[in-house]
Amino acid sequence: MAKLRLLFVKEDRAAYISHLDLLRTFQRAFLRLGLVLRHSQGFHPHPILSFALPLPVGQCSDCELLDFETVEDLDAAALPAGLNPFLPQGIRVRACYAPAWPVRDLARLSCRAAFHYDRGVPENGASEIQALLTGPSLVIQKRTKRKSMADVDIRPMLHDLTVNEEPGVLRLDVVVSAQNPGLNPALLGQAVGTYLPALSPDFVTVRRLELLDEGGGCFR
Repeated sequence: MAKLRLLFVKEDRAAYISHLDLLRTFQRAFLRLGLVLRHSQGFHPHPILSFALPLPVGQCSDCELLDFETVEDLDAAALPAGLNPFLPQGIRVRACYAPAWPVRDLARLSCRAAFHYDRGVPENGASEIQALLTGPSLVIQKRTKRKSMADVDIRPMLHDLTVNEEPGVLRLDVVVSAQNPGLNPALLGQAVGTYLPALSPDFVTVRRLELLDEGGGCFR
């Protein structure tokens, strides 16, 4: 038996595959490859698969993680080449290996959020947004674990931020808390819309670039 972790990309149209459908996608791919997974015990056994930090629908990522267990030992390094032909366009396994750290040690996310403006970026948009998001506090309406809305200061969850302007787009390179509590970078667009309505983006896209531990090192 082997406990393994997949590192994979999710992008393009695959960004709109939901969490549950993504789980089924990998289950089918493992079956087509002929890989036998360890199953849970009980009346309704199911393959033991878990994503480290489920990606919100519509967002892309270079660094998604899927943990699973196999019944027999296998060549982990060869698994991506065997599995990728059975995955849909936009999902690509980069590596397979034995996990180095438990998921609870995943502390931060390095992401790129893009604020798109149909009529061009407003004048001084980059500097005003930089000042807003790096201020002493940033309180917005955020959904809690109980599914209710509450005022939450997200500033402590934002650890690093740089804003760069391109034609029609502001690109924000950010490092945010991953969990307990975590921050969805798309909420930065909501914050701008609340406090700087004239700079509210017409559309926000987000891409995860890297998973980090508490010290800022690459999490694997």
